[in-house]
Amino acid sequence: MNSLKRSLDFFKLQTEHVSLSHLQMAQSMREEAKKLEEFKEKQKEARKKIEQQMDSLHKQKSSVFKKTMDSKKTYEQKCRDKEEADQNVNRNTNTNNTKHIEKLYSKAQQAKQNSEEADRLYHQNVITVGKVRDEWLKEHVKACEMFEKQAMERINFLRNTVWTHLNLLSQQCVTSDELYEEVRKSLEQCDVQEDIEHFVNLRQTGEKPPSPVMYENFYSGQRSPSVAPPSRLPPPITRRGPLPDPNDSKSVIVMFFIYFYLKYIY
Repeated sequence: MNSLKRSLDFFKLQTEHVSLSHLQMAQSMREEAKKLEEFKEKQKEARKKIEQQMDSLHKQKSSVFKKTMDSKKTYEQKCRDKEEADQNVNRNTNTNNTKHIEKLYSKAQQAKQNSEEADRLYHQNVITVGKVRDEWLKEHVKACEMFEKQAMERINFLRNTVWTHLNLLSQQCVTSDELYEEVRKSLEQCDVQEDIEHFVNLRQTGEKPPSPVMYENFYSGQRSPSVAPPSRLPPPITRRGPLPDPNDSKSVIVMFFIYFYLKYIY
């Protein structure tokens, strides 16, 4: 085997090694991608729980706030009704109609009780909405801290993932260059003259050129020797004899046989 053939075979082998290293790098990248997907799903589930909890607290806070605002409107209306009842009592103090005065006084007392009940209910709702708000605010702060922590983990994880990815690519480049360097060393051992001599020894057909083609005269009956020594001079030209006489009977018979012989051949 010549040196170039050995180098080409070695190049093929190293190329297969490079392809195997690429497969290993691809497997490592798939594992890193799987870790990234698992990290993403983990953060997604944690964020979903917090969002659901915050959504529930927000709905509760909104409901209590609406109830508080409704109780405030009722409280204000009851207070206005009480003031109006008191004013009616004051305006009719000098009236001699005792029953009318008692009726107005009874309405004033009822309006006072209603206002006091509305005030109690309104105050209770304000306390409740305050507690719900404090709880919502506390959970909101915890949610913001959790989201901030997730953001930091996400940035750090992505940074490390990209770093690992680049390390894999760099290692692949180093591995490929080392394998290719081995091929270059093999090519440095390639000897052109040695390969030429190898080809000549493998494909040679002989040490002497083929013999020249000699001229053979059909009529003379002479045959040139099959093997003639090589010569740089052109082959000798042998002149043929004189044509037969047509008036000679023997010549006519010879020409007749020659004619049919040539006709039969061609």
